[in-house]
Amino acid sequence: MDAKNALDDLREIRSLMDRSTRFISLSGLSGVLAGVYALAGAVVGVFIIKNANRMGYKDTLDALLTTPWERNPSLQILVTAAIVLLLAVITAYFLTKLKAAKHKQKIWTSQSIRLVVNFLVPLQIGAFFTLALIQYHLLPLVAPSMLVFYGLACINASKFTIGTVKYLGLSCAALGLINTQFLGYGLYFWAAGFGLCHIIYGTVMYLKYDRK
Repeated sequence: MDAKNALDDLREIRSLMDRSTRFISLSGLSGVLAGVYALAGAVVGVFIIKNANRMGYKDTLDALLTTPWERNPSLQILVTAAIVLLLAVITAYFLTKLKAAKHKQKIWTSQSIRLVVNFLVPLQIGAFFTLALIQYHLLPLVAPSMLVFYGLACINASKFTIGTVKYLGLSCAALGLINTQFLGYGLYFWAAGFGLCHIIYGTVMYLKYDRK
């Protein structure tokens, strides 16, 4: 009994240390839903690209800025991506808030603030880098750069939350690097990274943490 009590005490101490240093209320289910949103967005993107090929659209920055909406597939894809991102952020916020309430943890703590800051810094750098790629008409590199910088953001933030986030980041970054060698398939790598990887790692997080 003494050994069992000691083991229980060690587990409780570890749990308290995790709560004091990491934000553990990140919702795995929100990751799954983000992946579903991304896959749906990728399907929409495929139809947009097929329609653009029929129209003979020239994928340049000038075309992006001057072509009307109904004949502007690049703008349509950007708006689709923005909608996917917005849905993912809203879902993550509310599901994480529910999980935090379940664990009697505030959603905005020093740990969660550090998590957000460490996530946003690489992500913002990646956003400006992506804009530069668009500026210089290097559009085939947009998808891989988004995956790489998103992966780096996850890796950078993982030390303040559940460790599974680190492996999500490594997977996305690896897919982005591979995508640089297959530039004509950016949308498919985008779907694999933001879609399938989120569903897989979100499911792991849900089964390991959310159901407790």
